[in-house]
Amino acid sequence: MPLKLQHEETPALNLTPMIDLLFLLIIFFMAAANFGEPEQNISVAVPEVSQAGESVATSKPRIVTVFPDGRYDFDGESVTLDDLTTRLTAARSQHGGLSVVIRGDAHCTFQQVASALSACQQAGISELGITVRVASVGGVGNVR
Repeated sequence: MPLKLQHEETPALNLTPMIDLLFLLIIFFMAAANFGEPEQNISVAVPEVSQAGESVATSKPRIVTVFPDGRYDFDGESVTLDDLTTRLTAARSQHGGLSVVIRGDAHCTFQQVASALSACQQAGISELGITVRVASVGGVGNVR
C-alpha cells in the first residue's frame, strides 16, 4: 500500500477580492451622488449691477402656412406675399435670431413654397425649416 505524502486540499472560493470590489463600487456611487447636487444649493453671493439689459428669451419659431389655393398665413393671420416679407423683416429686427418654419400643404405647388422661402431670404432669415409628416406604411409618399 503506497503512502500519500501530500494532502489534497478541497477547492475554496476566495471572496476577498469580490468584497473589495463591492466596497469600492459603493464608495464610488456615494461620491458621485454628492457631485450631482444642483448649483442653487451652493451659497454664493451673486454680484449686483446698476442696470441690466433686457433678457432675450429664446423664441419659438414663427409659422408660415402655405395653402393649396395660394394663400399664406403668418402665425395664424392671412397675409399676402409682400406683406409676409414685411412682417418677417419686422419680426427679425425685433427678435434678432428669428427662426421660421414653413408648413406647405401637400397639394400646393412647389412654386408657392419657393415663394415663401424667397420671402424669408429677402427678410434676412437664415434659420428655416419645413414641416413634413412621416407617411404611414402603404400611405401617400411610399413608392411600391
